[in-house]
Amino acid sequence: MLKFKKGDEVVITIGKDQGKRGKIEKVFAGTKVLIPGLNLFKRHVKKRDEKNPGGIIDIPRSVPTGNIALICPKCGKNTRVGFTIVGGKKFRICKKCEARI
Repeated sequence: MLKFKKGDEVVITIGKDQGKRGKIEKVFAGTKVLIPGLNLFKRHVKKRDEKNPGGIIDIPRSVPTGNIALICPKCGKNTRVGFTIVGGKKFRICKKCEARI
């Protein structure tokens, strides 16, 4: 089971977007996540045809999971993710308030 899943609200803890919040759009092999609107980089695109006029566009890049922290839906604080097994099922829990995520 992964610590971060699609739809989780997270905050970036390191880098140029430190302190900004967003929802995870995609998880790449459990090591990187894509958060729309954050970690944007400029890309110079050459004009190809009438559909693609070219210019400078913003592209979101993935963020390593070590640079983000999950925001607990119950207590609203940045937290680490723990696991617990109840009745043969594994659940993610908030390390601060012990609530299921």
